[in-house]
Amino acid sequence: MLSAGRVLFTEQDLLFDVRVSMTRVCIGVAVGSLLALPVGFLLAWYPTLRAMAEPLVNFFRALPPIALVPLVIVYFGIGEDARISILVYASFFAAVIVLFEGISSIDPLLVRATRVLGANPWEVFIRTVVPASVPHLFTAVRVALGVSWATVVAAELVAAQRGLGAAIQDAATFYRIPDMYVGIAMIGATALLMDLVLKLIQSRLTTWQEKTR
Repeated sequence: MLSAGRVLFTEQDLLFDVRVSMTRVCIGVAVGSLLALPVGFLLAWYPTLRAMAEPLVNFFRALPPIALVPLVIVYFGIGEDARISILVYASFFAAVIVLFEGISSIDPLLVRATRVLGANPWEVFIRTVVPASVPHLFTAVRVALGVSWATVVAAELVAAQRGLGAAIQDAATFYRIPDMYVGIAMIGATALLMDLVLKLIQSRLTTWQEKTR
C-alpha cells in the first residue's frame, strides 16, 4: 500500500485528485449549509411549519445520493454542475436537520429574559437566537462535511475524470486493490483534517460562550 501510494503521488498526481475532490466538497458544503440555514431557523422558530415540513425533510434525507445519479444526469448532464448538485443535496439535508434540532433546543429562558427586557421579536431573534445558534451552525457544517465526503464517490460517478472518487473507480475497474486502499485512506484523512480545522475555528469563535458558562 505504501508503494502504491508513492507511485500515485509521484506519477499519477494523486494530490491533484485530492484538491479536485476537496474543492467539490467545499462548494457543496458551503452552498448546502447556506441554503439550510434559513430553512433551519424557520422550522425551529415556527412549530406548525416544522410539523408540516419535517416528514418531507426526513423523506429526502433518507434517499441515498447514489440513487439520484441517473436523475441528476437527466436534468444537469454530466458536467461539473451535476457532481456539485449531488453534494449540495447531501449537505443540505444533513445540515438542516442538525440546525432546526439544535435551534429548537436553545434554552427558552434566554428568549423570555430578552422579551422581559423589552426586546421585540426581531431583536430577540438577532440578539439571542442567532448568537446561541453559532455552535449548532458549526455542528451542522461538520455533519454536512462528513456526509459530503461519504458522498463524493457517488458524485464523481457522473463522468468525472479526476478526483478521489474517480481514482477509486478507476482502480476498481482495473482491479488495483492497493490503489483503492490509498484512495479510500486519502478520503478519510482529508475529511479528518478538514474537520479538525472546523473544530479549531469553532473553538476560537465560541470562546465567549464557554466563558459565560
